Amino acid sequence: MATEENSNPPPPQPSPAAPPLPQYPEMIIAAIEALNDKNGSNKSAIARYIESTYADLPGAHSTLLSHHLNKLKQSGQLVLLKNNYMKPDPNAPPKRGRGRPPKPKAPLPPGVSMSPPRPRGRPPKPRDPFAPPPPPKAKSPSSGTGRPRGRPPKKAKTAAASAPSAAPSGGAPRGRGRPPKVKPAVAPVGC
Repeated sequence: MATEENSNPPPPQPSPAAPPLPQYPEMIIAAIEALNDKNGSNKSAIARYIESTYADLPGAHSTLLSHHLNKLKQSGQLVLLKNNYMKPDPNAPPKRGRGRPPKPKAPLPPGVSMSPPRPRGRPPKPRDPFAPPPPPKAKSPSSGTGRPRGRPPKKAKTAAASAPSAAPSGGAPRGRGRPPKVKPAVAPVGC
């Protein structure tokens, strides 16, 4: 019976787990540093490096890569120049925004507070404090003519009104549009 115990193979040992996949920003920065191109690395080069270095990438790898590249670009950790991503130069001057730079403001002496900015629009006319209040304006609905403002509404067509004009003389109703031009009859020229 001792042979039966030895004939059974030992249970398979669990394989050592692969190291966990690093976060995408770390993989992207590592890929750019490893590729070490002076003009930066494009998205496809970064993707190839990550695919060759790391196993077990998720199925949506290209989508995740694009998302994290955009996030790193917006946060300023990467710079996009001619479709190539690179780390920003620490010695480069800060990027200037569009438009004219604001004028430098002189510092105020201590103890002086700044007045609030002037409101928009035309300032109101000064009023005489001793003048009587103006009489209330009477609202006239139509500026005195008695007619309402604007274009008058269209009159509704009735069947009785349109019947006489539909068949003027020929009995057939007139077609839409301009009637054709009537050509005069030409008499043959005799020799």
